[in-house]
Amino acid sequence: MVWLGACSKGLTPLVILDEGTVDHTVYIEKVLPVALKYGNQFFGSDWVFQQDGAKPHSHHLSQKWCRDNFPTFIEKDRWPPNSPDLNPLDYSIWDQLVNNINWNKVYSKQHSLRN
Repeated sequence: MVWLGACSKGLTPLVILDEGTVDHTVYIEKVLPVALKYGNQFFGSDWVFQQDGAKPHSHHLSQKWCRDNFPTFIEKDRWPPNSPDLNPLDYSIWDQLVNNINWNKVYSKQHSLRN
C-alpha cells in the first residue's frame, strides 16, 4: 500500500505502508503528518484537506486528528457518497503518472531485496 499527496504546487514524498493492513493508527502516525507538513509547506495556512471514505479515513480518531491539525478539513459527513468528482487522481493524475513511468525500471519490493 502506498500514499501520495498531489496538488497544483507539487507532490509529497511517497509513503510506503508495508506493515500489513492500514488501520486508523497507521494512517494517523504515518500519513496524516506528511499531508500536514507538505500542505503547510505548499500553501501556508490557506488550504483544505479532503479524503475519501476508506475506513482508516473515516474512523473517529482520524477525523478528530484532522479537525485538530489541518487548517481546514472536510469531514466525512460532508462528502456525497461515491462522487467521482471528489477523487480527481483516479481520472487525471494517475493517467499521467502511468503514461510517464519507465516501467522497465519498476520492481517489486521483493525483487529489489533479492538483488
